[in-house]
Formats: sequence, structure tokens, C-alpha cells
Amino acid sequence: MAAQYNGDSENGLKLPQVKFTKLFINGEFVDSVSGKTFETIDPRTGETITRVAEAVKEDIDLAVKAAREAFDNGIWPRMSGYERGRIMCKFADLIEENKEELALLESWDSGKVLSFVRLRDVRSVAKTLRYYAGAADKIHGETMKMGGELQGYTLKEPIGVVGQIIPWNYPLVMFFMKVSPALAAGCTIVIKPAEQTPLTALFVADLSKQAGIPPGVLNVVPGFGQTAGAAISSHMEIDKVAFTGSTEVGRLILQASGSSNLKPVSLELGGKSPLIICDDADLDMAVDLARLAVFTNKGEICVAGSRVFVQEGIYDEFVKRSAEKAKSWVVGDPFDPNVLQGPQVDKKQFNKILSYIEHGKREGATLLTGGKPWGEKGYYVEPTIFTDVEEDMLIAKDEIFGPVMSLMKFKTIEEAIQKANNTRYGLAAGIVTNNLNIANTVSRSIRAGVIWINCYFAFDDDIPFGGYKMSGIGRDLGLQALENYLQIKSVVTPIYDSPWL
Repeated sequence: MAAQYNGDSENGLKLPQVKFTKLFINGEFVDSVSGKTFETIDPRTGETITRVAEAVKEDIDLAVKAAREAFDNGIWPRMSGYERGRIMCKFADLIEENKEELALLESWDSGKVLSFVRLRDVRSVAKTLRYYAGAADKIHGETMKMGGELQGYTLKEPIGVVGQIIPWNYPLVMFFMKVSPALAAGCTIVIKPAEQTPLTALFVADLSKQAGIPPGVLNVVPGFGQTAGAAISSHMEIDKVAFTGSTEVGRLILQASGSSNLKPVSLELGGKSPLIICDDADLDMAVDLARLAVFTNKGEICVAGSRVFVQEGIYDEFVKRSAEKAKSWVVGDPFDPNVLQGPQVDKKQFNKILSYIEHGKREGATLLTGGKPWGEKGYYVEPTIFTDVEEDMLIAKDEIFGPVMSLMKFKTIEEAIQKANNTRYGLAAGIVTNNLNIANTVSRSIRAGVIWINCYFAFDDDIPFGGYKMSGIGRDLGLQALENYLQIKSVVTPIYDSPWL
């Protein structure tokens, strides 16, 4: 069983007042047209934090109308890239000025460990904004000398009104991964945060207004996927949709695009990422890396290294040390600085994870450690490790999105590559080895969008992120992400004194 923290549930911290609970449309906070609201829940206790306005189709129509007007007739797409970048940098400054309140809200609403949110998430989103602010005035086309007496050039123009739908596992990070390149490109945005975690999205909506982003450019509409999300996906006045979430919902968004105005879609979807650990690896480092790869953020991360393949020469010792390390992984109140794992985001996810654990036991996998709820209240799950896992078991095939590791043994690198690729997903993979040839072979052979060698979760704004196969279409981050929000216009003109004149 994981180590426990039994101190004050709020660790002496004063939780912030929730200031923003309405929809943010055309630069103002407004009630939903229907007057509907929904609860956002504290996953530590299962109790209600507050109620938030619920966007439905009529609210999406209003938000899209505001975004359409801001794009077609407003200043944002017509500003110089430098001016857009300057406002985005001010936005980043305000994020940093309000970093403590943002971190507390994020942890409270999602169950994320506060120390991680402070150290990583809030810092990274300000950095992401500045990265794309710096790119805003560097969007260039090309000039071509054509055949005959003609010349041509291309313009890269903002694609228009963008609909964005983000998940609950990294609410702030995902918000700015989507919003930042779209703002830099000159687009206007209607973004739906997950219904489980709307609070920080609404808070930063207010900061965007303070930063000087004009009305209608950024609209934040909390709501449910079946209503607000569906309305965004099928809306005839939205020019592009970007989504991060499950593969199943990604399919629905593609279908909605195809049945409406054929808007382009970028998707960052599920994963079941392999981590391959070779005989020559530093064993202590490999055990720590594997633990981080699947237990970080309570396993609620799309690139979690949940399928761990260990070469037979070190397998038994790896299993022993992994069990010891899992038992020292501290579960508890996410506001305590000693805690490494907080509660799952909500009761639905909590029950889903426990259901998969039961599947694993029924299918014949050996439960090495964990496997039970933790504590008397809230949605905590013990860090869990299975051994004797077969590739056709549900725990080896499905994305669990929880702190559940499946350990499997391999003999040869060829076998490991085959097993790693035996999945419908292709988001990320890791390889732990001191052999450069093996590292190069594996990194070129695994069909995944990101390969980490002797590291994991090594993200950077400059590194494109996305998946192969059923893990998605397109890329977030890097300058490639800007291309999601730009379209190319070709312009042709005759050369002076040409026969075309």
C-alpha cells in the first residue's frame, strides 16, 4: 500500500474565492441563455466547489457570432504580428502575476498535486504564450518564379474562427497549447474547457481581457461534450476544430466536420505508450523512470508509459524494486508538499480505473501491489502494478488513464519492437538503454509521434507533439502547430511587358 499523508486536508492553505463562473463571450462574463448551471466537484472530497454556467447550442451560436465578427471586421487578424505578440506577452505577464491563485484553483478543481502545478504547469503556460508571441511576426510565405512571364507568391493567412475542445487532465497546459498558436496566427477562438475542470479557463479569460485581447477574439464556453462540444464540431461558421481527448470522441468530431462544412480537424487522442527497458540499463534509473512514466499526475496523462517491457536478464530484479518504489509513492491531499499523487479527477474516472483493475485480475494478471481505493473519502486510487500481463488483456490494450502499470518480459529487441507496435495507438514511447545502436534502431522502428531515450515526459514548446495511427491527426507545439491555424493563398501576377498584359 502507498505511503499516506494524514495531515490537514488543506495543509494550512487558504483556498481562493471562485471569482468567475459565467460564460465568457465577446469580452464579457454572461449567464447561459437557458440559465443552466452545473457543479464542479472537489475530487479530494466529492463535494461541490461551485456551480458554473452551462453552455448549450444557443450559447455556442452567440460565441461563434462574436468570434466571426471579431475575425471578419475586427482588429486582431489585421494587427501586425508584432502587436499581437506584444499583447500575448502581457497576457503571459498576468499569468505569472496571478500564478499562486491559478495554481490553487487548478489543484482544487482537478486533484493535481499543487507543488507540480506551481513548478511546471503555471510556469510552462506563460512560456508557451511567449514562444508563440515571438513567432507571431515571423509568419512568411514564399516567392516563386513561374514558367513563362509570370511570377507568384504565397500568403499565409489565419484560417478564421477556430473551435477548440480541451480535456481535464492538464486544464491550463492544454488551454494554452491550443490557444497560443491560434492567437499568434490571428485567429479568433471559441474554446470549451472540460466540464470537470472549468475554473482556470474562466480565470484566464479575465486575464486575456486585462492583457488587451479584443472582445470576441477569445470566448470560453464551459459545457458538456454532447451539447456544447457537438455544437462546436458541427457549426457552419467555425472554420477549424482542434481537439484533445479520447479516440472515440475524436471520431465523432471528424464525422461532424464531414457532415457540416468540411472544416479541417486536428486531433490529439489516446495513447498506450510502451517503455522498453534493456538489460544494459541502469536499473535504479529505469525503475524510477518507469514509476514516473505511469504514476505522474495519477496516471491521467495521454503519454503515460503504462506498458513496460523489461528484458529478461533484469526482469525479476526490476519487479522487486518496482514494488518497493510503488509502496513509497505518497498518495494524499494534493495541497501537501510531500504528496506525489492526488485524487482522480472525478467519480466516473475513479470507477473506470477500479473496473480495469478488476478486469486485470479476472484475466489472470498478477496484482503485484496496489489495486484498491485509498482513504475514506474522495477519488484516490493506490498506485498499481500488474505482472504476468499478456498482450491481449484489456489492461494491456486499453487506455486506462490511471496509475496502473502493466509489466511484460521480452528476450530480444526485435520482440520488444513488435510488442511495442502491437497497439492501435501511437502517441509516444520510451527506450532505456546505454547502447546507441539499440536506441537508434528502436526510435526508428516504433510507430509513435514522440520517442524518449533515457528520459520521459521531456516536453518543450519547440518540439512538435502528436501521434500516429489512432492517436491523432496533426501536431501541437513547435512551429508546426502554427500551421494548424494558417492557410495558404497563392497569388499570381504577370511580369511587366509580358504577353499577358
